[in-house]
Parts: sequence; structure tokens; C-alpha cells
Amino acid sequence: MHLPALISDLAIILLTGGVVTLIFRKLNQPLVLGYILAGFLIGPYLPFFFTVADAESISTWSEIGIIILMFGLGLEFNLHKLVSVGGTGIITALTEVAGMLIVGYLVGQAMGWGEMDSLFLGGMLSMSSTTIIIKAFDDLKVRQEPFAQLVFGTLVIEDIAGIFMMIILSTISVGQSVSGAQLAFKLGMLVLYLALWLLAGIYLLPTALKKATPLMSDETLLVVSLGLCFGMVLLADALGFSSALGAFLAGSLLAGTVQAERVEHLTQGVKDLFGAVFFISVGMMVDPAMIARHIVPILLLSAVTVVGKLSISSLGVLLSGQSLRTAIHCGCSLAQIGEFAFIIASLGLSLGVIADYIYPIIIAVSIITTLTTPFFIQHADGVFQLVNRLLPQKLSRKLERYTDAPETAAQDSEWAAYLRRYFKLVLLYGVIMAGINIIGRHLVLPLLDSVLPGTRPARLVVLALIYVGMALFIRPMLDTRSTAYTTLWMKSRGYHLPLMALSALRLLLIVLLFFLPLRQLLGVSSLWLLPVILAAVLLASRMGWLASAYLRIEARFLANLNERQLSRFSDSDAGQLWLDEQLHVDSLPCPDAYAGQSLQELAWGKRYGVNIIRLVHGRRRRNMPSGRVTLMGGDTATVIGTQENLRSLRLALGLEPREDTPTLRAFIAAQDESDANLYSYALPIEKGSALDGSTIKASAIRENYDCMVLGLQRDNLPLVQPDINMVMQSGDLVWILGTRTMAAKVLAE
Repeated sequence: MHLPALISDLAIILLTGGVVTLIFRKLNQPLVLGYILAGFLIGPYLPFFFTVADAESISTWSEIGIIILMFGLGLEFNLHKLVSVGGTGIITALTEVAGMLIVGYLVGQAMGWGEMDSLFLGGMLSMSSTTIIIKAFDDLKVRQEPFAQLVFGTLVIEDIAGIFMMIILSTISVGQSVSGAQLAFKLGMLVLYLALWLLAGIYLLPTALKKATPLMSDETLLVVSLGLCFGMVLLADALGFSSALGAFLAGSLLAGTVQAERVEHLTQGVKDLFGAVFFISVGMMVDPAMIARHIVPILLLSAVTVVGKLSISSLGVLLSGQSLRTAIHCGCSLAQIGEFAFIIASLGLSLGVIADYIYPIIIAVSIITTLTTPFFIQHADGVFQLVNRLLPQKLSRKLERYTDAPETAAQDSEWAAYLRRYFKLVLLYGVIMAGINIIGRHLVLPLLDSVLPGTRPARLVVLALIYVGMALFIRPMLDTRSTAYTTLWMKSRGYHLPLMALSALRLLLIVLLFFLPLRQLLGVSSLWLLPVILAAVLLASRMGWLASAYLRIEARFLANLNERQLSRFSDSDAGQLWLDEQLHVDSLPCPDAYAGQSLQELAWGKRYGVNIIRLVHGRRRRNMPSGRVTLMGGDTATVIGTQENLRSLRLALGLEPREDTPTLRAFIAAQDESDANLYSYALPIEKGSALDGSTIKASAIRENYDCMVLGLQRDNLPLVQPDINMVMQSGDLVWILGTRTMAAKVLAE
């Protein structure tokens, strides 16, 4: 029986790789060097040993290796880690990419290469190799070092920047010039798709895994995880992303779930196998004749890569505020090029804008810098000592003051805090609304066109679905309970006009987002409809059922996003302590100007996010006053809320803000023993009970029992002072505040 070439080739690869890496392990050398040497020994350019017969299939296996390695990196580097090192990663990556783009272009011009050759060379030299760094870190056992986490953050940003770079290079190559409008459109769509991809993945994936947990044996989970990885790769390719980024995002989405450690353990062997195949395939590309023919540009570009990336990457880490030692360690780790350089080179060749000799040169430079990477990582401390000795003492002292100074979390001004929140909400919900429109037109409409007769009915149905989906996000985008807005409004009359202008601008954006599908689906372009849409938007923002539906979506999204952290929080037996520490209590005199007004007219809950839990007038004390109660001169109100909310209320009343307001736990502990005192209780919602499926408002807990809902815990996710439109469901833990008598009545019924 004749064996297929792929099987015999795999046997040669694994046998040779096994023998060589055993020798390298005995010599205590990085295994990645052994893999490259094994590939060189069995490659087509060294026919003294067994050689592979089907190089194209080996290239496919190496591509799978890249995907699996990126998937493994994503499993260890979830979105929470990305946020924690995001500042350093972004600054370092942008500094390195921009710096090496310029250096590569100038070096290409100096060697007499053409404009496009030089431009693509800069792109190739700007991208470090994720797979090489991962393998080197594993072999040298430095993967858990603090600098390694900074390097991983930088590599993630680099991969994203690389995708944008490929789009820019493609656009430039078409007409040998930049089309501003076309380039902006492509980049905008890329950002939109990436955001929708992450939001949808976080919302859907953990929920699906949780429901399937009883069915998940190790075998099933392995197949599902790898299926998700390659499914995301297919989706990434269809949307114009790289397969490597698709695999990384699949891993990072799984990393936020409680299955992350289990998936990482199950995929470790698969990752090791295909990683070995990838690096052996890199070694097979080494052609001694090609190296001899282009030895000068290869050595020059190798030196430029190592020195340039080490220096520029270290500069980027320094600019982000890290120490010189950390900067040198990161720079030594990033001083190479790898698989992304091959992708960019292939792009240039497919577009016919770069010379054929550039690809083999880049492969050789990548191999040389791959060989030097473990050496530089191992000797980073020596490089640091050398740099430290060469630097002038004055400059060294300035660097120490810049990087070692204690980090002071300077308080943001009210305007900075408000604007940051304003643009974050506008961007987030604007992207979601635009995404609903895109999904409706490009996915739902083609399906309905094949079912409903004629195009008009299908378009009307899709338009209705789009509007219902977008309407869910009107209220959160308008941010009707913004404490920062209230604080600024009460602080100065001069702030009223800019605040109103920003609110009007946000409302106008929502109206335009609602007008867009009307024009695209029905061809309606009459601007007189804008006031009608405005009225509909304002009406929808007040609908309780839309608010309830959104709050359900938001709670599920937050629980999925923080599933892993919440699980650890629950396991630490601290799951019922969150409420006592997050809510604070303050007592303040009611100004005479408010005398005669009912609590409903004051609307402190809506305006400032606080609730009155007690009114005291002389010796009379009234707990949980209803909205019909009227304030009297000399009343003292005890209010509950977050510190930020209590501060806003005091500013609105013209009182000096307090920084020492007691927590709810401290307030309850300070009370004397009395049945009229207030206490907090946890009320579990059982399936089929009167509260299951009811909103907080409809439950009438405050009106019927003189108790207040302070918070809700769902899937370990704490929701402090939830909206009255929040729907309670079985499994929730609802926190109420009331007297012992009234709370006992609630619990009994």
C-alpha cells in the first residue's frame, strides 16, 4: 500500500524535530532554534538527509500552527488583561510601528529600491513575531514575568495595527496614491465590524457555553473550542481580517469564561504539535544559495531590524512610564520579524507592486532575527547594564525621575469625567445601532426576500425589526441618570449652554441613525420626517418595556464579560458583602426652599440617583417615606446612594460635599436596638413566585411593604440601585432595606 506524501512528510518532520530538540534540550538551548535547524536539515536545499515531498501541504500545516498559537495566546490574554496593560501596549506598539515604517522606508531608498518596495519593506520590518516570542518565552520560562505581559499587550496592538496597515497598503497600491475617502471608509468599516464582533461574541458565547456545560466532556469541549477557533478564522477572513487575529479573538473571548483554564489545558498538546510544525517549516525555507546571492541586504536588514526594533520599542516602553530595565527587556523581546512580515510580502506580490526578490530576503531576515531573539531575551540584563553605563548621568537621573516617580491618580475635572463618559456612550451605542442596521440589511433582508413575495413587504418587516432593535439603546445612549451632568449643571450657570448643546448633538445623532435605514430600505429622503423621528425617539426613551428589555440585555452582557472574575468572587465567600460597601448613607437638612414640595416632585432619585430612606422632624421619625409625603421646614433627610451621587446632591443643595459618609454597613451597625430601625435583607427569587418576571416598579415593594430595593445580584453580578424597570427573575438575589417587621412581611409573602 502506498502512503500519501503528507503522511510520510509528517513522519520525517516529527522524527527529525524530535531528535534535534532532544539534543537542544540536553544542551539547555531554546527549542525554537532546534525546530528551525530540523527544518533546515530536511528542507529541499539540503538533500543530504530525508527531504519532504509535498512542501505545499507543509505550508498549510504551518498556517494551522500560527492559528493554534494565536488561539493559545488569546486564552491567556483576555480583555481584562488588555485593559490593564493597554496604555503601555498602545504607546509601545504605535511607537514601534511608526518608527520602523520610517526606518524601513529610508533603508529601502538607500539601497536603491523603488517607492512601493521601500514602503512595503517598512511595513514588514514594523511587525514583531508573536509566535516566535511565545515559543521563546515558553522555552526560557519567562512567560509570567511582568515585562512579558507588556510584550503580549504590545503584540496584540501590533496585530491590529498590522491589519489597518494592510488595508492602507492595499489602497495605496491600487492607484499608487492614497484615496482619502476610500481609505477612511475601509478603516471605519473595519473598526465597526471589529466592535460588533467583540460585543456579539461576549454576549452570546459565555451564555451558550453555560447552557451546554452539562454536556461538555473533555473531548466535546476540545472539539467545540477548536471549532470556535477555526470558525472565527473563517469569519475574520470573510470580513477582511487576518486569520491570526481571528484566532486570537476566539481565544480572548473564551478567556473570559469559567472554562478558560480547562480549554487551555486541553489544547496545550495541539498547540505544541502545530507550533513545532510551523517553526520546522520556517527552517525549510532557508536556501543557502539565496542567502549567498543577497547576503549584503540580508545582513544589513537584519542589523537594522535588531537594532532599530530594540531601540524604538524600548523608547516606546519608556514613553509609557516604565523603567529603563523593563524597557530594555521588552525591546530585546520584540527585536525580530516573523509571520506577519510574510503576510505583508505575499500581499505585495499578489498586487504586483513589489519585486520578487524581496520575499526570500524577508524570510532570511526573519530566520536570522529568530535565531537572535532567544539570545537577546536571555542577555537583556547585560544589554541594560551596557546602556546604563553609556547613558550620561544627567539623562539617567531624568529617566529615573520620570519612570520611578509614584503614580498619582490625579482627579479628573468634572468636565473631563463627563466628556469621557459622553464620548464612550455615544461611540458604544452608536456602533451598536449602526450594526443592527447593517445586520438587518445584509443578513435578515436577503432571507426575507426569499420567503415573502415582492420586495416591499420584506423591506417593511426588516425596517420594523431594525427600529425595535435600535430603540432598545435609545435610553442608555441618552444617559438620563448622569451624575456628572447634574454636578456640572448645578455648579455653574455658564455650563448650561454647552451641556444642552452636547445633549442636543447626541439626540441629533440618534435621529440620523434612525433616518438612515428609512432612506436605505425605502428610498425615503424627505427631511421633514426628522421632527417625526425626533418625537418617536423621545417617546421610545420613556417606554418602560423597552427599558426592561435593555436592562436584561445589559445584565447578561456584564455577567458574561466578567464571568471569570465573578466566579472567583463567588468562590471567595464574599458574594454577599458587596452591597454594604458600595452604598453610603448621608443625613442633611432640607433647605426651606423645598418646604411644601412632595418627594415625588423633588425627584431626587431620577435627578441625582439617591433615595430618601428616613425623614426626621423633631422627635418624629418616618422610615421609607412615600412619594406623596410633603417636606416641612426643619426636616432632616437621610439619603442613600453612591458617594458620587451623594456629592452631586449636596452640590445641588448648596452644601459642602462630604468625603466621610458612612457605608450602609456602618450605618446599620451604629443604630440602637429598635424594631423601627432599618436593616438590609437578601430575598431570593424562586421560580413561579409573585416576583419572578415582575419589574421592580410593578412589584410595589416600596408602596406595599415600606421597603426599598437596594440592589440585585444575578449570576454573581452585583447591580447597585437597579432601574425600576429591571425585571426580576428566578435565581436573582434581591437586596431590600426596611424595618424588621416590614422585611419579615415581604419574606413571608
